[in-house]
Amino acid sequence: MDGIAVVELDYEAGWQDAIELGRMGQKAGIRVEFRGQENIVVGSLAALVAGLSRPKLTFRQRNLYCQFDLDALPATDLAKLEAKATALGDYILAGHLLRDVDGRWDG
Repeated sequence: MDGIAVVELDYEAGWQDAIELGRMGQKAGIRVEFRGQENIVVGSLAALVAGLSRPKLTFRQRNLYCQFDLDALPATDLAKLEAKATALGDYILAGHLLRDVDGRWDG
């Protein structure tokens, strides 16, 4: 990282602080970042179920890119998973839409 420390603001109002903290951090050689979402690769149905069952440790919207066939799931099962994801502020998406990866759920 070229010797530059990075601080990620992982709270909902972080965008409000990012500019001023970024200016202050720049003087000290620290980069300040704020991201409102993260892209997660999900390797299997079991990984999706497990990931949605764990406590969410970030306010960020998680885009959950499934690397398995969502069409193979019964519609009612998929609807339940989508409802759970939506309640957490997340989205279940087909894997072919993935662009950048921030994390991975395997299992």
